[in-house]
Amino acid sequence: MDIEKVFENNETWISQRLKNNPDYFKNLAKGQNPDILYIGCSDSRVTAEDLMGVNPGDVFVHRNIANMVISIDLNAMSVLNYAVDNLEVDHVVVCGHYFCGGVKAAMQSADLGILNPWLRNIRDVYRLHKDELNKISDENERYNRLVELNVQEQCINLLKTAVVQKAVRKRGMRVHGWVFDVSTGKLIDLKIDFKSILKEITEIYDLGV
Repeated sequence: MDIEKVFENNETWISQRLKNNPDYFKNLAKGQNPDILYIGCSDSRVTAEDLMGVNPGDVFVHRNIANMVISIDLNAMSVLNYAVDNLEVDHVVVCGHYFCGGVKAAMQSADLGILNPWLRNIRDVYRLHKDELNKISDENERYNRLVELNVQEQCINLLKTAVVQKAVRKRGMRVHGWVFDVSTGKLIDLKIDFKSILKEITEIYDLGV
Protein backbone atom coordinates (compact mmCIF):
# COMPACT_ATOMS: atom_id res chain seq x y z
CA MET A 1 0.00 0.00 0.00
CA ASP A 2 1.18 3.50 -0.85
CA ILE A 3 1.25 5.22 2.53
CA GLU A 4 0.29 8.55 0.96
CA LYS A 5 -2.94 6.91 -0.20
CA VAL A 6 -3.96 6.68 3.44
CA PHE A 7 -4.12 10.47 3.69
CA GLU A 8 -6.11 10.70 0.47
CA ASN A 9 -8.52 8.13 1.87
CA ASN A 10 -8.79 10.17 5.06
CA GLU A 11 -9.79 13.29 3.12
CA THR A 12 -12.42 11.30 1.21
CA TRP A 13 -13.75 9.86 4.47
CA ILE A 14 -14.00 13.34 6.03
CA SER A 15 -15.89 14.65 3.00
CA GLN A 16 -18.34 11.75 3.08
CA ARG A 17 -19.02 12.16 6.79
CA LEU A 18 -19.56 15.92 6.51
CA LYS A 19 -21.81 15.46 3.49
CA ASN A 20 -24.12 13.24 5.54
CA ASN A 21 -23.84 15.31 8.71
CA PRO A 22 -22.12 18.73 8.80
CA ASP A 23 -21.80 18.49 12.61
CA TYR A 24 -20.41 14.94 12.61
CA PHE A 25 -16.91 15.76 13.92
CA LYS A 26 -18.18 18.52 16.20
CA ASN A 27 -20.44 15.97 17.89
CA LEU A 28 -17.68 13.33 17.95
CA ALA A 29 -15.41 15.75 19.80
CA LYS A 30 -17.92 16.13 22.65
CA GLY A 31 -16.97 12.74 24.09
CA GLN A 32 -17.70 9.05 23.94
CA ASN A 33 -20.43 6.92 25.45
CA PRO A 34 -19.84 3.37 24.21
CA ASP A 35 -22.07 0.54 25.38
CA ILE A 36 -19.58 -2.22 24.57
CA LEU A 37 -15.97 -3.03 25.41
CA TYR A 38 -14.66 -5.23 22.59
CA ILE A 39 -11.55 -7.31 23.22
CA GLY A 40 -10.38 -8.79 19.94
CA CYS A 41 -7.40 -10.01 17.98
CA SER A 42 -4.86 -7.72 16.30
CA ASP A 43 -5.27 -9.66 13.03
CA SER A 44 -5.56 -7.20 10.13
CA ARG A 45 -8.59 -9.06 8.74
CA VAL A 46 -10.69 -8.57 11.85
CA THR A 47 -11.75 -4.96 12.41
CA ALA A 48 -14.21 -4.50 15.26
CA GLU A 49 -16.36 -1.68 13.90
CA ASP A 50 -16.69 -3.18 10.42
CA LEU A 51 -17.77 -6.66 11.48
CA MET A 52 -20.33 -5.27 13.95
CA GLY A 53 -21.56 -2.54 11.60
CA VAL A 54 -21.12 0.22 14.18
CA ASN A 55 -19.77 3.77 14.07
CA PRO A 56 -16.93 5.59 15.83
CA GLY A 57 -17.97 6.23 19.42
CA ASP A 58 -20.11 3.09 19.72
CA VAL A 59 -17.48 0.61 20.91
CA PHE A 60 -14.40 0.85 23.13
CA VAL A 61 -11.78 -1.45 21.57
CA HIS A 62 -8.76 -3.36 22.84
CA ARG A 63 -6.88 -5.71 20.52
CA ASN A 64 -3.89 -7.99 21.01
CA ILE A 65 -2.53 -11.24 19.61
CA ALA A 66 -5.24 -13.91 20.00
CA ASN A 67 -7.64 -11.71 22.03
CA MET A 68 -6.08 -12.56 25.38
CA VAL A 69 -7.16 -11.36 28.85
CA ILE A 70 -4.12 -11.83 31.06
CA SER A 71 -4.21 -10.57 34.64
CA ILE A 72 -0.64 -9.21 34.59
CA ASP A 73 -1.11 -7.42 31.25
CA LEU A 74 -1.21 -3.81 32.48
CA ASN A 75 -2.48 -2.58 29.12
CA ALA A 76 -5.48 -4.92 29.01
CA MET A 77 -6.31 -4.42 32.69
CA SER A 78 -6.14 -0.63 32.32
CA VAL A 79 -8.49 -0.74 29.32
CA LEU A 80 -10.85 -3.04 31.21
CA ASN A 81 -10.96 -0.88 34.32
CA TYR A 82 -11.44 2.34 32.38
CA ALA A 83 -14.22 0.87 30.23
CA VAL A 84 -16.09 -0.69 33.14
CA ASP A 85 -15.58 1.90 35.89
CA ASN A 86 -15.38 5.16 33.92
CA LEU A 87 -17.32 4.54 30.72
CA GLU A 88 -19.68 2.13 32.49
CA VAL A 89 -20.14 -0.17 29.49
CA ASP A 90 -23.02 -2.64 29.76
CA HIS A 91 -21.30 -5.40 27.78
CA VAL A 92 -17.77 -6.79 27.57
CA VAL A 93 -17.11 -8.96 24.52
CA VAL A 94 -14.19 -11.27 23.85
CA CYS A 95 -14.16 -11.95 20.11
CA GLY A 96 -11.82 -14.49 18.59
CA HIS A 97 -11.70 -15.58 14.96
CA TYR A 98 -11.25 -18.83 13.11
CA PHE A 99 -7.83 -19.39 11.51
CA CYS A 100 -6.17 -17.20 14.15
CA GLY A 101 -2.41 -17.02 13.64
CA GLY A 102 -1.70 -16.71 17.37
CA VAL A 103 -3.68 -19.84 18.20
CA LYS A 104 -2.05 -21.67 15.28
CA ALA A 105 1.42 -20.71 16.52
CA ALA A 106 0.58 -21.95 20.02
CA MET A 107 -0.26 -25.38 18.57
CA GLN A 108 3.23 -25.75 17.08
CA SER A 109 6.36 -27.07 18.76
CA ALA A 110 8.57 -24.11 17.97
CA ASP A 111 10.69 -21.52 19.77
CA LEU A 112 9.12 -18.19 18.80
CA GLY A 113 11.31 -15.96 20.95
CA ILE A 114 9.54 -13.05 22.63
CA LEU A 115 6.18 -14.59 21.70
CA ASN A 116 6.81 -17.67 23.86
CA PRO A 117 5.45 -16.30 27.18
CA TRP A 118 2.40 -14.83 25.45
CA LEU A 119 1.58 -18.01 23.54
CA ARG A 120 2.09 -20.09 26.68
CA ASN A 121 -1.25 -18.75 27.88
CA ILE A 122 -2.94 -20.31 24.84
CA ARG A 123 -1.04 -23.55 25.39
CA ASP A 124 -2.46 -23.51 28.92
CA VAL A 125 -5.95 -23.36 27.38
CA TYR A 126 -5.04 -26.43 25.31
CA ARG A 127 -3.83 -28.21 28.46
CA LEU A 128 -7.12 -27.48 30.25
CA HIS A 129 -9.12 -28.94 27.35
CA LYS A 130 -6.60 -31.53 26.15
CA ASP A 131 -8.96 -34.50 26.37
CA GLU A 132 -11.60 -32.86 24.18
CA LEU A 133 -9.12 -31.42 21.67
CA ASN A 134 -7.09 -34.61 21.25
CA LYS A 135 -10.23 -36.50 20.26
CA ILE A 136 -10.63 -34.23 17.20
CA SER A 137 -8.77 -35.90 14.33
CA ASP A 138 -9.16 -33.13 11.74
CA GLU A 139 -6.42 -30.57 12.32
CA ASN A 140 -8.40 -27.54 11.12
CA GLU A 141 -11.42 -28.54 13.20
CA ARG A 142 -9.19 -28.96 16.27
CA TYR A 143 -7.54 -25.63 15.52
CA ASN A 144 -10.85 -23.78 15.32
CA ARG A 145 -12.20 -25.52 18.41
CA LEU A 146 -9.17 -24.21 20.31
CA VAL A 147 -10.09 -20.74 19.03
CA GLU A 148 -13.53 -21.16 20.63
CA LEU A 149 -12.14 -22.57 23.88
CA ASN A 150 -9.61 -19.76 24.06
CA VAL A 151 -12.45 -17.23 23.85
CA GLN A 152 -14.24 -19.08 26.63
CA GLU A 153 -11.18 -19.06 28.88
CA GLN A 154 -10.55 -15.35 28.29
CA CYS A 155 -14.16 -14.63 29.26
CA ILE A 156 -13.59 -16.61 32.45
CA ASN A 157 -10.44 -14.57 33.05
CA LEU A 158 -12.60 -11.44 32.83
CA LEU A 159 -15.01 -12.88 35.37
CA LYS A 160 -12.13 -13.49 37.76
CA THR A 161 -11.39 -9.75 38.02
CA ALA A 162 -12.76 -7.54 40.78
CA VAL A 163 -13.90 -4.81 38.40
CA VAL A 164 -16.04 -7.20 36.36
CA GLN A 165 -17.43 -9.05 39.40
CA LYS A 166 -18.47 -5.73 40.90
CA ALA A 167 -20.13 -4.47 37.71
CA VAL A 168 -21.97 -7.75 37.14
CA ARG A 169 -23.38 -7.73 40.67
CA LYS A 170 -24.16 -4.05 41.03
CA ARG A 171 -25.51 -3.14 37.59
CA GLY A 172 -25.94 -6.35 35.65
CA MET A 173 -23.08 -5.89 33.19
CA ARG A 174 -22.75 -8.90 30.88
CA VAL A 175 -19.78 -10.78 29.42
CA HIS A 176 -20.04 -12.38 25.96
CA GLY A 177 -17.88 -14.79 23.97
CA TRP A 178 -17.99 -14.45 20.17
CA VAL A 179 -16.09 -15.83 17.19
CA PHE A 180 -15.77 -14.19 13.78
CA ASP A 181 -15.61 -16.59 10.83
CA VAL A 182 -13.25 -14.95 8.35
CA SER A 183 -14.29 -17.41 5.64
CA THR A 184 -17.96 -16.36 5.70
CA GLY A 185 -18.01 -12.98 7.45
CA LYS A 186 -20.38 -14.31 10.10
CA LEU A 187 -20.23 -13.25 13.72
CA ILE A 188 -21.06 -16.17 16.02
CA ASP A 189 -22.25 -15.99 19.62
CA LEU A 190 -20.78 -19.02 21.40
CA LYS A 191 -23.56 -18.82 24.01
CA ILE A 192 -21.17 -19.87 26.76
CA ASP A 193 -22.88 -21.27 29.86
CA PHE A 194 -21.03 -19.11 32.37
CA LYS A 195 -23.37 -20.07 35.20
CA SER A 196 -22.40 -23.72 34.89
CA ILE A 197 -18.70 -22.97 34.51
CA LEU A 198 -18.54 -20.51 37.39
CA LYS A 199 -20.38 -22.89 39.70
CA GLU A 200 -17.24 -25.04 39.73
CA ILE A 201 -14.77 -22.22 40.42
CA THR A 202 -16.64 -19.44 42.26
CA GLU A 203 -15.33 -20.49 45.68
CA ILE A 204 -11.79 -19.98 44.39
CA TYR A 205 -12.13 -16.75 42.41
CA ASP A 206 -14.97 -14.89 44.16
CA LEU A 207 -13.39 -11.70 45.53
CA GLY A 208 -16.41 -10.74 47.64
CA VAL A 209 -16.94 -7.38 45.94
